[in-house]
Amino acid sequence: MPEIETARLLLKPYIPQDLDELAPILSNPAVMRYSPRGPIPKNQVKEVTQQTLQFFIRHWQQHRFGLWAVVEKASAKLIGHCGLNFLPNSPEVEVLYRLDEAYWNQGIASEAAKASLRYGKMRVEIREKCSILQLRCSVLCSGSFRMAIG
Repeated sequence: MPEIETARLLLKPYIPQDLDELAPILSNPAVMRYSPRGPIPKNQVKEVTQQTLQFFIRHWQQHRFGLWAVVEKASAKLIGHCGLNFLPNSPEVEVLYRLDEAYWNQGIASEAAKASLRYGKMRVEIREKCSILQLRCSVLCSGSFRMAIG
């Protein structure tokens, strides 16, 4: 699984040891507001985060693309994730992202999404498996976000 660097970010493969850094992000109801899963009950945060990490790791192993852990280079802090994900029971791929609320409205989601899309367009497997690579935002995207990532 490759790593990608942007001006402010390192997109790196998730590892099981990321659990303790990711759990507080996913426990925030604002972050999970538009998740199909919805907010995670407090007593299930570790378990659900572990399942989420396992899913992300398996997706990479099966498809050779997926979600990266997004790390702010300046602080070396894991601040969320972004990448490409097959929609359930569909050949369509979505751009999915979740960021710690403290990192919203700074262009970070756009920066990570652009890098993810560049990687995806270079992956022949995505073009072969998807008749149309459709962009579907995992949250209600603003017009400026859609414009920023093309």
